[in-house]
Amino acid sequence: MKKIKAILYDVDGTLLDFETQEEVALSYCFKKRINLGYWEMFEKNLITKEKLVVKRFEDYLEALGVKLNAEEVNDTYFSKLGDTIVFKDNSYELVKSLKGKIKQYVVTNGAIRVQKTKLAKSGFDKLMDDVFISDEVGYQKPRKEFFDAIKNRLGDIANDEILIVGDSLTSDMKLADNCNLISCFYNPKKKDYKVDFKIDYEISDLNEVKKICQLD
Repeated sequence: MKKIKAILYDVDGTLLDFETQEEVALSYCFKKRINLGYWEMFEKNLITKEKLVVKRFEDYLEALGVKLNAEEVNDTYFSKLGDTIVFKDNSYELVKSLKGKIKQYVVTNGAIRVQKTKLAKSGFDKLMDDVFISDEVGYQKPRKEFFDAIKNRLGDIANDEILIVGDSLTSDMKLADNCNLISCFYNPKKKDYKVDFKIDYEISDLNEVKKICQLD
């Protein structure tokens, strides 16, 4: 395997503790039963981001029997969600320590407004070499078109010299499979899983990335 020259990081659930952020903003029921399902539909290109962010609240409010404007609730949710920054495995110090030693990028499907707020408040916007948000790219992970659209901004780096680190099998790891990238599944809870494609590395602590990249 070639020496790794670039790292693509997912944000929610990888660099940042999305579970804590979302629990502050929403109930457990919404997160597990409605929100996650819509994001999986988005990854499969079955729903647009614009419809997703509102439809999930329409379903949630209907389940609660509450008559509120779903668009207004979503707007409040976005505002609240960006307020809470919780780093996973001291990820800020990890990224900071690798700056200048290896190229580092963000790749995220998250809503642009929320992601830009999080990246600014966390300081990742200044540490990363570039940030790729699906809303701006025009395609979402795990579609091959997502990577094709950003590849020219990564410089002269081959696909098999790029490590993608993420907590999603269906988004991050599937993107690696679709584009022949090196995959690193971040699995801090060591949950069981089954996929029909190869995963190159599995880690439970983000700091293991240093060893994988031979930067330890």
